[in-house]
Amino acid sequence: MIEKMKFVSITGPNDDIDRVINQYLSKYEIHLENSMLELQSSNYVSPYLEANPYKEFLSKGKELLAYIDTKDITYLDNITVEMAGNIISKTSRQVRKYQNKIAELEDIKKDLEDKYNKINPFVDLNYDISSILHLKHIKFRFGRIPKEYFSKLEDYMSNNDNSVFEKCLTDNEYVWGVYFVPVDEANKIDATYTSMHFERTFIPDEVNGTPEKACEDLTNKINDLSVKIEGLNEQVKAKVQKEQNAIVTSYERIKIAYENFDVRKMATHTNNDGEIFYIICGWMTEKDCDRFIGEIKDDDNVVCIVEDRSGRKDKTPPTKLKNPKIFKPFEMYIKMYGLPAYNELDPTIFVALTYSFIFGAMFGDVGQGLVLVIAGFLLYYFKKMDLAAIIGTCGIFSTFFGFMFGSIFGFEDVIHAVWLKPVDAMSSVPLIGRLNTVFVVAIGFGMFLILVTMIFHITNAIKNKDTENIFFDTNALAGFVFYGSLVAVVALLMAHKKVPAGIVLAIMFGVPLILIALKEPLTHLITKTKPEEKTGIGMFITQTFFELFEVLLSYFSNTLSFIRIGAFAVSHASMMEVVLMLGKAESSSPNWVVIVLGNLFVICLEGLIVGIQVLRLEYYEMFSRFYSGSGREFKPFKHVSSFSTEKSK
Repeated sequence: MIEKMKFVSITGPNDDIDRVINQYLSKYEIHLENSMLELQSSNYVSPYLEANPYKEFLSKGKELLAYIDTKDITYLDNITVEMAGNIISKTSRQVRKYQNKIAELEDIKKDLEDKYNKINPFVDLNYDISSILHLKHIKFRFGRIPKEYFSKLEDYMSNNDNSVFEKCLTDNEYVWGVYFVPVDEANKIDATYTSMHFERTFIPDEVNGTPEKACEDLTNKINDLSVKIEGLNEQVKAKVQKEQNAIVTSYERIKIAYENFDVRKMATHTNNDGEIFYIICGWMTEKDCDRFIGEIKDDDNVVCIVEDRSGRKDKTPPTKLKNPKIFKPFEMYIKMYGLPAYNELDPTIFVALTYSFIFGAMFGDVGQGLVLVIAGFLLYYFKKMDLAAIIGTCGIFSTFFGFMFGSIFGFEDVIHAVWLKPVDAMSSVPLIGRLNTVFVVAIGFGMFLILVTMIFHITNAIKNKDTENIFFDTNALAGFVFYGSLVAVVALLMAHKKVPAGIVLAIMFGVPLILIALKEPLTHLITKTKPEEKTGIGMFITQTFFELFEVLLSYFSNTLSFIRIGAFAVSHASMMEVVLMLGKAESSSPNWVVIVLGNLFVICLEGLIVGIQVLRLEYYEMFSRFYSGSGREFKPFKHVSSFSTEKSK
C-alpha cells in the first residue's frame, strides 16, 4: 500500500532552526523539498549557501568522548558553535601527543602477547627452548592435535619408535605438545602426523629458558607495558575529564550543527531588513503530520502550514511503500519498473503472489524447489539480498508444483503426481481438438489475470477521476465487459454448455467495441471538453477501424502469451528426461555425477530463463494494462540527537 502524504511548510525565527530540527523534526520522517523552488516566485528568500564546517570538529570530539562517562555530565549554557569548535580543537591537540606514545607501546605489547600465546600451551614442557631450537640431528615440531585423533597417535607411537611425542596442555578440543624425530625420517614422520591433523606452531627464535620461564618473562614485560599505557591513558583521561562538561556540551552542540546542515541545504531564509525567518518545506505521512501538529501547538516560535496536494498534478507527493515484511523483497521488481504514482495502486502484493505462483508452475520440481528455498533464504539471511528472498519464495511454489506434477530432481516415479504429468496430460478443446492440459490451464489462468488487471486499471482511473479510463478504454469498463464476455463464452464451450443466443452475443461483444471505438467523442461529451483537433468522418472511420483491429489483436496476443507458462512446464519435464537419460537413471548403476551436475545446470540455466520470462509476463501483459510507474521515491531526512531542548539552547 502507499502511505498518505501531507505537504508541510515550517517557519520560525532563523536562530531557532537548530532547536526545531532537533526537538521536532528528528522524531519524524520528512521528505524535504527545495524551498527555493517552492517559493521561486518570491524575491524575499535566499538559500543557505554555507559549506559544512563541522565535520573535523565532530570527528575530534568523538575521539575525546571515549575518555568520558557521559552519565554524570552537567551541560553548560551559553556555549556557541564557535566556542564549541575552539574547545574541541584545543583539547584534541593536547591529547594527541599522549595518543601517539600510547600507540607505540600498544604495538610492542601486541607483539609480546603474540609470542606469549604461542609459548603458553607448552608451559609444562620442562626443557630449555633455545636448546631445542638449535638441535642439529633431531627435528622437532611444536603444535597441537585434535583430541579425537590423539588416541590414534598413541597407537601409532606404541607400534613405532621413530618419534617421541611430549604431551603438554590439554583443552576441550586439542592436545598440545612437541614431537622429535631423526633428521633422515623427518619428512615421512611429518606426513604421518599431518594425516592425523597435527597443526604446527612456530616458536620465536629469541625465546630463552623453559616455556614456563619464557612466559613469566613475557608476562612481566606485558604487565610493565600495560602499566605505562594505563598511566598515559589516565593522564589523558584526567586532562579530558577536567574539562568533560565543556567537551561533551561542545560535542553535542557541534553534532547538532553538523546534522542540521543537511536540512539547511534544502531550506531557505528571508532576506528582509527586519527579523530573519527560516522556511522548511517537505512531505510527511499523514500519521506523522498529525503528531507533529499536535506537538507544536503550544510553541509560539513555530508555524506550520499543512496542505493536501494529492489532487494537484504539478505537485505530486512522493511515494512511500508500506507492505508486510514477507512481501517487501518484491518491491525490488516494482522499483525496477518504476514506483507507483501517488494515486496508483501499489502492485507489490499482486506481483509477489503472481510471480511466485507462475514461477512455480513453470519450474515445478520438489527437489530443485527445495534447493532454491534453502539457497535463497540462506543467502538472504547472511547477505540481506532481496533477490535471494524472491528466489527462496519462488522455491516454495516450485516445491508445491513439484508435488502437483510428481517430480523430484527429474524423477517422476518416486512420488505420485497429485494433479497431472505435464508431458502426458491432454484435454479435448472444442474447435481445436486434443491439446496439452497445462496449455489450456495456462491460457485460462492468463485470462483471469487480464481481467484482474483490468479491475486495477478501472480502480486507478476512479482514484484519478479519469472518465475515459473508467468507461471507454481498452482496459476500462467497456474492455472488461468485452473480454469478460469472451472468457465466459470460452468457459461455456469448454464445459460443453450452451452459449447465449446470437442477439445476446452481439450485445455482449458489439456494444463494448462501439464504446471503445467512440471513446474520445464520448469522453469529450461527458466531461464537456472540446477535442484538440477535429478530423473528418472518413478519417475517423478509418482510424477507428484500425484501432479496433489493434485492440482485438492485442487481446488475442496477450492471451496467447500466457501459453508460455504451460510450455515451460512441459520443457522443464523434457529437459529433466534428457538429464536422466544421459545419467542412465534407468540402469542398475546410474551415473550420479551426471545426474547431479545436470540438475544443477537446469536449476541455474532454466531457473534464470523462467525468472526472466515471468518478469516479462508481469511487465508486458499485466503492468501495461494498469500501471504507469511514474512515482518518485520518498527519501526522508533522518536526524538523531541525544541533545535535549534545554541543552540546545
